[in-house]
Amino acid sequence: QLQLVESGGGLVQPGGSLTLSCAVSGFTLNYAIAWFRQAPGKEREGVSCISGPAADEYYADSVKGRFTISRDNSNNSNSTVYLQMNSLKPEDTAVYYCAASQLRFSLCIHFRVSEGYWGQGTQVTVSS
Repeated sequence: QLQLVESGGGLVQPGGSLTLSCAVSGFTLNYAIAWFRQAPGKEREGVSCISGPAADEYYADSVKGRFTISRDNSNNSNSTVYLQMNSLKPEDTAVYYCAASQLRFSLCIHFRVSEGYWGQGTQVTVSS
């Protein structure tokens, strides 16, 4: 069973940068890892996803060119997935969650979590 723990959230000014981390225990390359976010009063939305041995990357249109996802799986059963966020905007304010699923197509193409695992979330606030 996987366990996911997010960290790195905080308060940042518009135009600033922040890097989120998702520590995944029990990881194998059969899993894709995705970042989601949920702003107050809004539905949860997929932000980015990384999948497979080649670490294929997927991004929502709203973050393309500003966010970068990466993965460090140098430890066989543990991995850390990062979300580097640049040029942050107030509308990026949300609780950010990471999720994992072996249904990689569903997770990374449709940002749908089926039979997956979630972290507890980390707050990102973009404000001056």
